[in-house]
Amino acid sequence: MRVRSAPGDRAFTLIEIMIALAIFATVIAAIYSCFSAIVRSRSVAHAAAADAQRERIAVRALEEALFSVQFFQENARYYSFVADTSGDFASLSFVSRLPASFPRSGNFDDQSLRRLTFSVESGVDRGNRLTLRQNPILFEANVDEEENPLVLARDVREFVVEFWGQNSKDWEPEWLYTNQLPKMIRYSLVIGHGDQRPVSPGDGFVNVITLKSVPIPSSMQVSGPGASQGGGGKGSGK
Repeated sequence: MRVRSAPGDRAFTLIEIMIALAIFATVIAAIYSCFSAIVRSRSVAHAAAADAQRERIAVRALEEALFSVQFFQENARYYSFVADTSGDFASLSFVSRLPASFPRSGNFDDQSLRRLTFSVESGVDRGNRLTLRQNPILFEANVDEEENPLVLARDVREFVVEFWGQNSKDWEPEWLYTNQLPKMIRYSLVIGHGDQRPVSPGDGFVNVITLKSVPIPSSMQVSGPGASQGGGGKGSGK
């Protein structure tokens, strides 16, 4: 005698199981896709925030140094303002009187008058780094500063500097007057990973700095104990 199964005991067919698995796989794929998008967005946001923070640190150090530029005509050979814009990245070298809050000031005790050199160099990871080297004026180069400069920013994609001189009618792409100070400096700093899109005019940080300092003429310099703090005079050795 043939026994018929009750309606409640009916099993799933193979087709029904396959459809259920397909729906489950689709749901899992959708969840994974959303999760991956969230992770990627978070990673991109963190990278952008880190780039912005590094850019602010670099900009602050550069602008604070430029605002504090010192130049004494009597001793111009020690206070030269040197700019090299011939390569892919610009570099600057000048003398400033720096506050105690300036990066690495603790390494120089009370030697606030220092020559600063901002340059872009290739790092060990092949990324371009904006570095800063400091050295007290009239002192020999610090070996540690030469070998281990302060890295202000990584993944530098652009560092361009232009100058407005005493008789300029437009921005000059180079500065050849090492015994003079430009009136204003315009710079562009772009930080980001190399796999990003090409640099466009709206990228990075662009600013114009008006140099507060003016060259101190020889007639205003004095010799004696105070001269060493003010740039030196004929009798100061600076």
